[in-house]
Amino acid sequence: MKKKLTTVVFRGTPEQEAKLIEVIDKYKGVAGATMPILQEAQAIYGYLPIEVQKIIAQRTGISLEEIYGIVSFYAQFKLNPDGEVAVAVCLGTACYVKGSGDIIEEVSRILGVPVGSTSADGKYSVEATRCIGACGLAPVLTINGEVYGRLTKDDIAGILAKYM
Repeated sequence: MKKKLTTVVFRGTPEQEAKLIEVIDKYKGVAGATMPILQEAQAIYGYLPIEVQKIIAQRTGISLEEIYGIVSFYAQFKLNPDGEVAVAVCLGTACYVKGSGDIIEEVSRILGVPVGSTSADGKYSVEATRCIGACGLAPVLTINGEVYGRLTKDDIAGILAKYM
């Protein structure tokens, strides 16, 4: 599933940028430092918007294309911030076999947010995840960390209504 960049206004602070620069400086001259820099940058911002990728590229001398290639390739990196209401649907084997594909489509339809995206107002995000370790409750989704299990497509509207 290709990651999609959403138009959410970047709200980075000068403090966050100072921390990012410290991280980049810490790894200056260290072979293979790109991944730890990106991981720490995501810890600072919660995701890796293009503005952050540009800073990393400029300060490390690595092309923006290479930085973006890494960020968009690895599932651990996020191009979009979590919404105020962060919905994650497990697409691990147990959940998928029990219908989580239909569940994530229904979540996306009801919220009007494509999978892997955040609404432009920052209210909702919808992510597909791998196994979250709740296979006995398959299929499952989480909303802001709260687990909902043994779901059917018909359960989704009622669950999401609590967050609208």
